[in-house]
Amino acid sequence: MSDSLITIVAIFLAAILMFIFPLMSIAERSDDISQLTVQSAVTDFVDTAKSTGRITLDEYDKLVNKIEATGNTYDVEIEVKVLDENVGKKSAWTQGQVIGENNYYSVYTSQIMNYMASMEGEGDGVYTMKEGDIISVSVKNNNKTLSQTIRGIFYSISGNGTYQIAAQSSGLVTSNGTSR
Repeated sequence: MSDSLITIVAIFLAAILMFIFPLMSIAERSDDISQLTVQSAVTDFVDTAKSTGRITLDEYDKLVNKIEATGNTYDVEIEVKVLDENVGKKSAWTQGQVIGENNYYSVYTSQIMNYMASMEGEGDGVYTMKEGDIISVSVKNNNKTLSQTIRGIFYSISGNGTYQIAAQSSGLVTSNGTSR
């Protein structure tokens, strides 16, 4: 009886070593490739927006298509910090750039998308920025990847708030887009 129990345990351990660990390794590698793809797509999107001073529906759709080609679903968050150059006081400043007096206000994804959707007929779905604005894009997957599922089975560490694949990029807009 003890020999057959040892044989069953040995077969079970061999199955784990031969199938589960290689599957975990392949799933981790797949997540790494997805991570690189998403980071590259986000960086390209931000670099294009910074250099042109514009966010277009076409560029946004390209970003979404590139990241969803990894087989995962993502939350894309865009924030544009718009430079408000009103100094708040009526005075005669002799220089255009007043240090310490410029303020930023934020415009978020839903506002940007609503603006582009409302302007699609006449403005071709373009959100313009000006020099000095700051754009920030954050992407996180919102589904469980295969490696998260396998890790969850063995380690019980994955929860609702965890994500495996995330990318973030931001930068200062260096070019004025067309007027809003």
